[in-house]
Amino acid sequence: MSRQPFSYIEPLYRPPSEASSLILQVTNGCSWNRCTFCEMYTAPQKKFGVRPDAEVEQDLQAAAAYAGRIRRVFLADGDAMALSVRRLVSILEMIQRHLPGVERVSAYCLPRNLKGKSLQELELLRSMGLSLLYVGAESGDDEVLERVNKGETHGSTRDALLLAGEAGIKRSVMILNGLGGSQLSRQHAIQSALLANATQPEYLSTLVVSFPLGETRFRKGFPDYIPLQQGELFEEMELLIGQLELQNTVFRSDHASNYLVLKGRLGRDKQRLLQEVRQAMANPAQAGLRQEWQRGL
Repeated sequence: MSRQPFSYIEPLYRPPSEASSLILQVTNGCSWNRCTFCEMYTAPQKKFGVRPDAEVEQDLQAAAAYAGRIRRVFLADGDAMALSVRRLVSILEMIQRHLPGVERVSAYCLPRNLKGKSLQELELLRSMGLSLLYVGAESGDDEVLERVNKGETHGSTRDALLLAGEAGIKRSVMILNGLGGSQLSRQHAIQSALLANATQPEYLSTLVVSFPLGETRFRKGFPDYIPLQQGELFEEMELLIGQLELQNTVFRSDHASNYLVLKGRLGRDKQRLLQEVRQAMANPAQAGLRQEWQRGL
């Protein structure tokens, strides 16, 4: 039987900004996989595991043969940074060997993935091409994080982001709009802004929390959750942006889950972004919002 060019254990996920990247699956699933809002890796075939180096190298050989010039590589699945530094170095060496034109390697990263890695080790990974980490902070509020079983705190996420930044690795931080429901919305927005202010990530994005497979799993830890309506999501966004004090961060709220598309650079565009949110709150019919059928996870 002839071998397919790439061997993936699906479903496979990657950030929207990695649409043109080679998706190189070095792990399967998520090493934590207990966040109650996330169902990306709950399928039976997505049990966390590490792919053998030989399989990873076969995929790189196939990519070199079939895909032409490749400039970017995204290390999948949910948190490739759970791998040891030794394994990551081996993978980065293979990328350099088979795809010498690669200019950027990126990966999802749980804050806990960096706890056992030193500054010098992260600097080594950066020197070998690992230049961007996507960190799903979800919230900067400890109560929200506990309710959704994130397994992280404001402090653990802050420390990981600061460590990666000190190593010269760019950070793309994601916050989930609406994650705290109406009960915790205010503290969710304020503490998330404080987290961003303390770490000054290069990229900050927001998604609207959604439950395509239902809320049963989520409500086990948050039984009294009251979801935010469209206008309330905008109010939370206004509070978040208003509290942000960022010097040079690319801000995006353009994921398919969002009703209102926002793009800018903070702090240059803070007042414009606030005005766009306020216009949507005052006159949603004229704000060019996504319709429900246009939204997705």
